[in-house]
Amino acid sequence: MEINKDIELKKLGEKIKAVRKRLCLTQFDLGVRIDKDQQSISRLEAGEINPSYIYLMEICKGLEVELKDIL
Repeated sequence: MEINKDIELKKLGEKIKAVRKRLCLTQFDLGVRIDKDQQSISRLEAGEINPSYIYLMEICKGLEVELKDIL
């Protein structure tokens, strides 16, 4: 089974964005919560970067969700 990295990163970004919007947070707000800039959050949500496990854990902390909720 072949995994299309671009598609999977886009799906991950969309899930993160959906949770963020559900919490009525802007990209800037989330960035402040986890000490990242808005551009970094934007690139993550657009599927332009492959986040590390630690980065994903920081995102989860900022969104107050578990990792399984965004994967």
